[in-house]
Amino acid sequence: MSHLSYVAVLAFVVAGTAWLEVALRTRVSRRWRRLLLAVVPVVVVFSAWDLYAIAHGHWSFDASRVTGIELPGSLPLDEVLFFVVVPIAAVLTLEAVRAVKRWEVGDEPPGTCSDGVRTDDGPR
Repeated sequence: MSHLSYVAVLAFVVAGTAWLEVALRTRVSRRWRRLLLAVVPVVVVFSAWDLYAIAHGHWSFDASRVTGIELPGSLPLDEVLFFVVVPIAAVLTLEAVRAVKRWEVGDEPPGTCSDGVRTDDGPR
């Protein structure tokens, strides 16, 4: 079962933040373009970084802790999933704080914010 260690950590991260979308109505999933703008650069840059480090022997993964599914360049699928899950969790957390603090997100209707704080109690 230890080969699922990495995936188990990712599942824990998802469980710890996914509920924010529903409970606090963060609307992250509705603003999927904005989410992609946050996640795609992370996946591209850090995957390239890992591929470089793996190719040059600077970085490796414990085969007993990952699923064993490897992408080209010996990059474990688990690692790429990490580069997707963690930024999404970070965005969910940031949007949850914004929802609770009522901070302006930037896509509110005109006149609903004053000095960066939402002033209406309409749907978020």
